[in-house]
Amino acid sequence: MIKYGFISKISQIIILIVFIVGNFYGLNVLKGDLSSSVLFNTIPLSDPFAVLQIYLASFSISLNAIIGAFVIFCVYSLIAPRVFCSWVCPVNLITSFAYFIKQKFGINKDTKVLNLSKNLRYFLLILSFVLSFLLGVPAFENISYIGIVQRGIIFLDLSVILWILAIFIFELYISDRGICSHICPLGAFYAIISKFSLIRVHYDMKDCSKCMDCKSVCPEKHVLNMVGKENGYVSSECISCGKCIDICKHNSLKFDIRSLRRK
Repeated sequence: MIKYGFISKISQIIILIVFIVGNFYGLNVLKGDLSSSVLFNTIPLSDPFAVLQIYLASFSISLNAIIGAFVIFCVYSLIAPRVFCSWVCPVNLITSFAYFIKQKFGINKDTKVLNLSKNLRYFLLILSFVLSFLLGVPAFENISYIGIVQRGIIFLDLSVILWILAIFIFELYISDRGICSHICPLGAFYAIISKFSLIRVHYDMKDCSKCMDCKSVCPEKHVLNMVGKENGYVSSECISCGKCIDICKHNSLKFDIRSLRRK
């Protein structure tokens, strides 16, 4: 049986390895990093969120960056909600591991030092664009912990260990899934552009026992609000990790291709 949660973590690791091998050993699959790279030495790939910030900061952008951003925009907007977050982003590896340790050993289980609104990420998304325009620099990209971590790992910079520890400790003791589910403006960006994504987790209540195991493992529990109430698809704030599918004993949840036509 396919275990999506496990496969998604393997995907994140493999992508990092492919970048490392490409950058240091000349394998012409992926070269660069997650912000800007080249696929098969031909196809440019760019983070559309970063490209938008750069454009607002300078009103100038290269053709390759535009093409690369368009390619990534199309892929992530059409496939499934926030695929980047659970299948690509290395920060999610750290936060998921911290959550696993927290649950395993009951660390800070019933208390939160910091309670954050899920809408904070959308505020930070807008703020990133506004500050990029006002300050003339790509605001979030210049301080992005995602950029620091992914480049640190890909280019084998040992100082990245300090950032990894800081993120791990924050997730373990400060806020429950704080970074990926509350703070990250990149996650908010991908949630917005994947509003019309074709692949979604679908819930069928026919055989559901209402055990709510799915909600216990979901990083974005509110996307499963229809469980036990009505059939339906998750919203675009789902990170498409598939953990709810993995744990459901009644096959009430599955990835499905949805129709965009209104019934």
